[in-house]
Amino acid sequence: MKADKELYRELRGLTCDQLWNDEVARFNRATPKERMDRVAVIRAVGVVFAGRGTAEQRIAVRAWLRGLLQDPAEKIRRYAMAALPKIGAGEGEEKELLSLLQTTTVEREKKFLGRALDKIGGAATLDVVASVPGLLPQTEQKVRASLARKEQPSAIRMDQVFPCVPELRIHLRCRRGLEGIVRDELQDYIAKRGPFRLLEVQPGVVAVAPIAPFSLTQIYVLRCFATVGFVLGTVRPAGDAEAVEGLAAALTSPLSRQLLTAFTEGSIRYRLDFIGKGHQRGAVRDVVNRAYALCPEILNDARSAPWAMDVYETGSGQAVELRPKFAPDPRLGYRLDDVDAASHPPLAACMARLAGRKGAELVWDPFCGSGLELIESALLGGVKQLFGTDISPEAIAIAQANVAAAQLKDVPAKLVCCDFRRHAQIDGLGPASVTLVITNPPLGRRVRVPDMRGLFADLFSVAANVLKPGGRLVFANPLKLEPSDPSLKLQYREVIDLGGFDCRLEMYEKLAGPAARPMPPAARATTVKRSPEAGRDDRDKARWFSGMSRTRPPAQRHGRDRA
Repeated sequence: MKADKELYRELRGLTCDQLWNDEVARFNRATPKERMDRVAVIRAVGVVFAGRGTAEQRIAVRAWLRGLLQDPAEKIRRYAMAALPKIGAGEGEEKELLSLLQTTTVEREKKFLGRALDKIGGAATLDVVASVPGLLPQTEQKVRASLARKEQPSAIRMDQVFPCVPELRIHLRCRRGLEGIVRDELQDYIAKRGPFRLLEVQPGVVAVAPIAPFSLTQIYVLRCFATVGFVLGTVRPAGDAEAVEGLAAALTSPLSRQLLTAFTEGSIRYRLDFIGKGHQRGAVRDVVNRAYALCPEILNDARSAPWAMDVYETGSGQAVELRPKFAPDPRLGYRLDDVDAASHPPLAACMARLAGRKGAELVWDPFCGSGLELIESALLGGVKQLFGTDISPEAIAIAQANVAAAQLKDVPAKLVCCDFRRHAQIDGLGPASVTLVITNPPLGRRVRVPDMRGLFADLFSVAANVLKPGGRLVFANPLKLEPSDPSLKLQYREVIDLGGFDCRLEMYEKLAGPAARPMPPAARATTVKRSPEAGRDDRDKARWFSGMSRTRPPAQRHGRDRA
């Protein structure tokens, strides 16, 4: 096997002509033993010609692989089965595979035949496997899903009204640390007679329940959550067999069927994911096959399924959630394009909401990227003008297209390609000119920043200069820095998960009075003051910083008690 892999890696680097004229020709005239030693040629042909071969070349390759299906060596037949789907096999290849399936007695060969038919099988495959119960249950389900995908394209019904089921639990999921903002948005919506009630708040999750019939549109009015999941149940297995049975029962439960039937137009298809545990192919196969046996109308389909069944590990077992898969998210119709290291859209919405509103806002994003923070700020209302700067011409072009697509009525946007430290060159961005600086600056993870501390020190200094008294700076801070200018007062700090690393979401307010005098742009920020718990490791410090957000001044509680 090791020799096969090494030969395969070598052959993948060849051109189509080299592979076909030299290696395939050599394979064809080799002795049976030599053919077995060089069986990796078949795998390489499938991959190389699928990616770089012409239509005429792929026709010749398919004919060659079909011939290998009759080879006396079972290993060679298996390699040919695996290669055929990669180059566009059709009804002829399907017929040959089915013929071999009905004659072989080798169980391993049946498994590989099933894998090939999973990908290229059609009505003929379905007739064969369905006529022999238990022959290839996974292939039967995958082929049915493939046919349903072609014949009954699926869509999620946003406006379909679902009856009130008081015991239904709905999870609004977000990045850890943002759940307080998601909760606040929800409570404002509930106060306006939204059809939900708050159940509880956990790290990364806000749980709600319906109090009246509702539609998905009424959930997606909210902009700060990332995904929504309908909780189908929690499985507390005593062993692997019990886990499979419990998960399959949750996937096909009456509640699951009711939700899927109500909200799906076309075929009902889903993808099963064990969140945070990798592919779990064996577990997925066992669960979806058992679920198919319980309810053949609900089909597992890894390709373009409108629903996901997500399995989360919890302290009490495995929780199963039904999640709509939107591409794109219906809230982000304006997002025509993106840039590298762009903001996570719900984070942009959370930052805009955190900033609140103080009259007719003049908003500037110094690192505007694709424009998400600016657009989300404008969508909240109360914005008089938007300013955006970025050193990337591509980013400015994308932000302009996205802003235009957002159709922000009566909100002019001035987007300029320049370094934010040269903002004074832009009409409207002088000292004490804007009321809100909101940005997700480069954090040094996906985009290298030579001098991170200098960049953020300059951001503090520039913000102190351009903000009007009462204006706010809202941004993601990856460093333990605070401004040296006393006119910027911290009002909010929460540690958030930005996809694998912790960062602080912060808001500073520009004070009025003598402390608010503009500082020169060259002024540098200083290191953050040490906490009362100095000496603990970074994890303990993060907990301390997180706790600060729960004791922020009442003025930043947006009119409600956050306790």
